[in-house]
Amino acid sequence: MSYSVVGKRLPLIDSVTKATGQAKFTADLSLPGMLIGKLLRSPHPHARILNIDVSSAQKLTAVRAVVTGKDTAGKTYGSGAAFCDEQALAVDKVRFVGDEVAAVAAVDEDSALEALSLIKVDYEPLPAVFDPEEAMKPGAPSIHQVENNVSLNCNFNYGQVDEAFSLSERVFEDEFNTQGVAHCPLETRAALASADSSGKVTIWTSTQGPNYVRRDLAITLDIPLGQVRVIKPFVGGGFGGKREMLALEFCAALLSKKTSRPVKIAYHREEEFSATRRRHPMTLYIRTGMKKDGTILAKDCRVVADGGAYNGRGPQIVAAGVSWLNLVYRFQNCRYQGFHVYTNKEPSSSMRGFGNTQVRFADDCQMEKIATELGIDPVELRLKNARQAGDVSPQGARVTSCGLSECLRQVAQHSQFKSKWGKLPRYRGIGVACAAYVSGSKQFFPHDSSSAFVQLIEDGTVCLLTGASDIGQGSNTVLAQIAAEELGIGLNDMTVISADTDVTPLDLGSYASRVTFIAGNAVKAAAADAKKQLLEVAAEKLEASPQDLEIKDHRIYVKGSPDKGISFKEMVRASLYSERGMPILGRGYYNPPSEFPDFKTGIGNRSPTYSFGAQVAEVEVNPETGQVKVIRITAAQDCGFALNPMSVEGQIEGSLQMGLGQAFYEDLKYDKGDLLTPSFIEYRMATALDMPEIQCYLVESIDPEGPFGAKGISEMPQVPTSPAIVNAIYNAIGVQIKNLPVTPAKILAALEKGK
Repeated sequence: MSYSVVGKRLPLIDSVTKATGQAKFTADLSLPGMLIGKLLRSPHPHARILNIDVSSAQKLTAVRAVVTGKDTAGKTYGSGAAFCDEQALAVDKVRFVGDEVAAVAAVDEDSALEALSLIKVDYEPLPAVFDPEEAMKPGAPSIHQVENNVSLNCNFNYGQVDEAFSLSERVFEDEFNTQGVAHCPLETRAALASADSSGKVTIWTSTQGPNYVRRDLAITLDIPLGQVRVIKPFVGGGFGGKREMLALEFCAALLSKKTSRPVKIAYHREEEFSATRRRHPMTLYIRTGMKKDGTILAKDCRVVADGGAYNGRGPQIVAAGVSWLNLVYRFQNCRYQGFHVYTNKEPSSSMRGFGNTQVRFADDCQMEKIATELGIDPVELRLKNARQAGDVSPQGARVTSCGLSECLRQVAQHSQFKSKWGKLPRYRGIGVACAAYVSGSKQFFPHDSSSAFVQLIEDGTVCLLTGASDIGQGSNTVLAQIAAEELGIGLNDMTVISADTDVTPLDLGSYASRVTFIAGNAVKAAAADAKKQLLEVAAEKLEASPQDLEIKDHRIYVKGSPDKGISFKEMVRASLYSERGMPILGRGYYNPPSEFPDFKTGIGNRSPTYSFGAQVAEVEVNPETGQVKVIRITAAQDCGFALNPMSVEGQIEGSLQMGLGQAFYEDLKYDKGDLLTPSFIEYRMATALDMPEIQCYLVESIDPEGPFGAKGISEMPQVPTSPAIVNAIYNAIGVQIKNLPVTPAKILAALEKGK
């Protein structure tokens, strides 16, 4: 089908604003009389708070307020009633180095920092535990009041697992380990709160989910939801880490209420690294039963996740691991056991992929080992078992559209995989990996809804109001394209107002690759509603039925008679200034036909559709130094329909950078709870100089439920990157590395083992 706006390579609607420095991020904002807030953090990984003396800090003339846990309502917050374990300021004890114990508001930053130095905290150090396997042992220090520090133990069984293993001709068993990874947004977290005389709090914050922050602020401040307004300004990257309320939002709001002055708190880079959220380090034990012809019969996976000091979204991440295990390949017998374990380290929580990167790393690396040992081409092994449209996974995921096989064929063809696998010179290798992901997730609420308003303006422009959060991924542009296409106008005619809980309608936020699909369908419905109203007015003027009218290129006309019509602008004005005086405001709402999964069994189709992808990496290993050069990555992505191909390619390239960093460089290191990598000096990332040649190919499977057939894609392209690279290294040196990141030392050790 031919479209005018969607499917086009268009720049982001805010690109000029950002490029010229006009975009205002939270830290750029200022209000009259604004105070500066700072947080006091625990130096201990685990300790009881005996007393906090703030009297010296309060005596500073520049200090306007000091708060501790005693000044809070003592409420806990988190994701789901069963997993609420975090207080915005510690009340009884601290659980990691960096846990927040007090906050101050002063007239300037220097005074706020001085006030922190004057607060005296008496601690009783407690035994601490830093390894999840140790934390699970009887007698380990108790971090929260849960048995063996396990906040979630899920056991999911589908099919006849033991029988399938007994029928297997080969059984493969492996252990894999993934590391803690930081989000590293260029914009550190910041919040500016202003409480008015009625007690209502307005907060501008760098967030992916304004409605989540609103809910948690209302809970922890113990005020009605209507007394909290959350506004999302421009956001300089989120990657999952800005989904949740943190101490800065709460403390900015509480200090503003205490002082009746606006209060801004902005984290410095060390706080961003050490006291926010990280990707879960995981140990994965995986066993796979196979036929010799390459048919998968069964998989059995045990996951131990280092959750750090608090749950965050961790229990849901561990529970979701079973989806990532059984969604990509076809098999019916699956066992999955997941442990989310407390340790005295920085909390782990959401990060791009939601546990998918860890599980797919382990599974696809083992698939490469299986292919090698069975003597089967790795691409053919995956094609033989690849998920297909119409399938239902063991967990109950209904696959309505699927381009996985085509993705595999594309990357194999364009990388010349068949002519290279096993035939390249020594120390040169090629590897492949696959992945799948959701387009929304009905996992946190019984709904996964979004809503939108579309207002037609008398000058012929259109204002879209959406609760969806653009955090740099370009969702405002894609949603504007959807509305413009539906209304027959251009992208330049669109204005977008987004993510203001008092102005825009409900949306749950940017996570689970949900915005294009969920918010996109809501916007499409709102635009269709506005279009219907406009055509009803036009029908009277053109003496035709609404069904016989069409809108295209800013013009409303009778189908088949383009000369018999009126301009879009004239018709909007006619509606406003006719006797009826009717402004046109379209309303749209979308709650997908997915299911809230059973947390005990894992059963449930939690997403309305699933995206798929495959990648091939080609590498060269230096046997003298252990250095690895990634020569090329070939990526194919099933995106349903590319609403903006240039934006999709940008998402893929950004994901590959993160996947490359996880494969080789990124690693949060600790010494008894103290973070040893708290800045970009110690914490290494992939830079432009490290990036290989990238080839992107879009596979359009056209999902029947998606807006114009589109699916979500932003998180999934990162998932297959690290296993594809590690599989290529395996092909190059003949020894498989099972622990991330892959360092030169590990390469040299593997080469020595290979001798």
